[in-house]
Amino acid sequence: MTFETPLRDSLVDRLEALSAATDAGRGRVPDALIDEAAALTERSLARRKLSSGHTVVAIAGATGSGKSSTFNALTGLELSAVGVRRPTTSWATACVWGAEGASELLNFLGIPDRHQTTRDSMLDTRRESNELDGVVLLDLPDHDSTEVAHHLEVDRLVGHADLTVWVVDPQKYADAAIHDRYLEPFQTHSATMLVVLNHIDEVPEERRESMVADLHRLLVIDGLADVPIFAVSARLGWGIPELRAEIVRRVASKTAAGARSEADLRAITQKLAGKGATSAAVTSESVATLVDGLTAAVGTAGLSESIAAAVSRRTAVATAWPLLAWRRVGRAYSPALQPADRSAVDLALRGFADSVGHDLDKPWRQSIRRVSVDRVDAVGDAIDSALGARGLARGKVPGWARGVQLLQWLLVLALFGGLGWAAYLHWGPKGQSMSVVVPLIAAVGGLVGGVLLALMSLMPTRRAGANAAEQLAAGVRASVAEVAETEVVAPVRGEVAAHTAFHAALRRTRE
Repeated sequence: MTFETPLRDSLVDRLEALSAATDAGRGRVPDALIDEAAALTERSLARRKLSSGHTVVAIAGATGSGKSSTFNALTGLELSAVGVRRPTTSWATACVWGAEGASELLNFLGIPDRHQTTRDSMLDTRRESNELDGVVLLDLPDHDSTEVAHHLEVDRLVGHADLTVWVVDPQKYADAAIHDRYLEPFQTHSATMLVVLNHIDEVPEERRESMVADLHRLLVIDGLADVPIFAVSARLGWGIPELRAEIVRRVASKTAAGARSEADLRAITQKLAGKGATSAAVTSESVATLVDGLTAAVGTAGLSESIAAAVSRRTAVATAWPLLAWRRVGRAYSPALQPADRSAVDLALRGFADSVGHDLDKPWRQSIRRVSVDRVDAVGDAIDSALGARGLARGKVPGWARGVQLLQWLLVLALFGGLGWAAYLHWGPKGQSMSVVVPLIAAVGGLVGGVLLALMSLMPTRRAGANAAEQLAAGVRASVAEVAETEVVAPVRGEVAAHTAFHAALRRTRE
């Protein structure tokens, strides 16, 4: 997907890469992550199309933290009600310095007109106000409010803020509500955060430094060691100039909005990348092992032995001395083709899937299993169909054996012809000049030749069975290999290609 923005830069290119990663990962990576990445892309691009001259600064905190007092101290106005006067509204309050171009941004943020104040309208010429030109300061609802709508509004606007100022107080600065829900999960966003310890005037002077140090310790645990801490008293104005100066510095550098997008991009990329291998491959060895396993599932070894025995017996019948061959008739049989053993098919598929995806993250291992292991019945049926279409050869008697069989009958003819001839000479009409020796030699030659020929055929007969078994195994393996390629290997290669494209796109988001 290609995005058109008024000012195309490397961030847009990386957002395009993120979009490509979500396309490759959809249906494989958890939907929640894919949707989060897609929403980030849409939100970041929408934000960049709006006023680039404004920086959204959100003041967030818990009930009683002095968040609204801090907001009022920064604006120099009583815009947000504090304490018991604070309304139970889920809307944020906005104060804008530099109204030009801010209207669309405020609409994008969802701030109603009645909750907007523009300093320009007051003809404010104070230096600190001019320094804040371009700031959209938001006072968010209390994040620990009992109203669900307040939580949702805080979550939404924290996601849009270029800079978030988290206000805590001496009593609740260690509460898990803020650390577990907002600070620790945003450890990749340290460049877009400030932390304010308000009501510092209520802390004994000798404890202030240690309290700030303890708050810093908690931020280190959250992975936010670099986030600045400002000890302030919004009521008395202590520390407010320093806080305002830091906001001014961030706004003047024009990096806050970009830093937020960069942080969001890093965070989602880290989530998507996971901790598994970034590459996988379908090797020839793994394919060969798969074919071996599927071939074994149809009982090829037993079939080969049976066909070898059947062909050997048929060849032995063909090459035996004809007068004794009848003893072997009826022993030869043809093996029957059995359906593929589904448990063996399952085992072969699991081995193949594990060999390809064992180092990958769980979602990608599952995607590989979906197109392989989870299709065990379909693969088994495909093998049965392929072998049924090919047919199982009964095993033909080799041509040389038919030649031997013909020669054996000629030798039998020589045997009985010689005996008949000798009998005729011996018992026939007297006075014949031919000796009975010649026909007897022919008879003995036929007998001895037949026996010797049968003995000489024993080794070739065994070899004929082995050849038939090899041909059968090769045919079965070829059919199984075709099924494996179509039903298993090709789909798994597709998942591997998607995994490769996914991580290649994620790498581009870091460039």
